[in-house]
Amino acid sequence: MSVKLTKKQLAVLEFLEDFTETQGYSPSYREMMTGLGLSSVSAVAEHVDNLVEKGVLRKIPGAARSLEILDYKHEETVELFKARMATCDEEEKKVLLRAADILGLDLG
Repeated sequence: MSVKLTKKQLAVLEFLEDFTETQGYSPSYREMMTGLGLSSVSAVAEHVDNLVEKGVLRKIPGAARSLEILDYKHEETVELFKARMATCDEEEKKVLLRAADILGLDLG
């Protein structure tokens, strides 16, 4: 089952991924606050805690810059969609593509 995320949670993940990719380490909460246009560090902490609870992020307590994005897209689901789409009719393919879009799966 795919994890449901809010638009703000997706924005946090996107920012975290982009920052980590360009800098080589995860951002501080203050950098996230500034980059996301949030009003306080506690707002960042709340989003991070919610994402950790959902199993999308991992952090090492007491360590700075320790945020890591976990795989939450479930690759086995993507493979199942691809296998089914290879043998289905056009109508079922439309339904599967819509379902993949809702789940946020990348079938490309």
